[in-house]
Amino acid sequence: MRADAQVLKGHLDVLLLAALADGPLHGYAIKESLRAGSRGRFDLPTGTIYPALHRLERAALIAGSWSVVDGRRRRSYRLTDKGHRKLVGERAKWRDFADAVTAMLERDPWPATT
Repeated sequence: MRADAQVLKGHLDVLLLAALADGPLHGYAIKESLRAGSRGRFDLPTGTIYPALHRLERAALIAGSWSVVDGRRRRSYRLTDKGHRKLVGERAKWRDFADAVTAMLERDPWPATT
């Protein structure tokens, strides 16, 4: 099942931060990291990825820099300290949320039947 941009709304920014957790990547590599890391479920169009990267850059959560590779310019992005702190906080929030959902979905019926 592939997820589309609407399903990811509200989660895309933190997923992009997570894609950059291991080090700088250029835009297409970020897109591929999302696809590979989600086992193909997050195969998003570049038209979704780049506006989100620009938003994260304006918020100082990531920093971009230009380089030339094989005669072509490309922009790479890295987490800033602020972005790293945001990712750590969002991971903790996600774990708490996932724990609460799991507890609810796997709970015993209420009221308990005897």
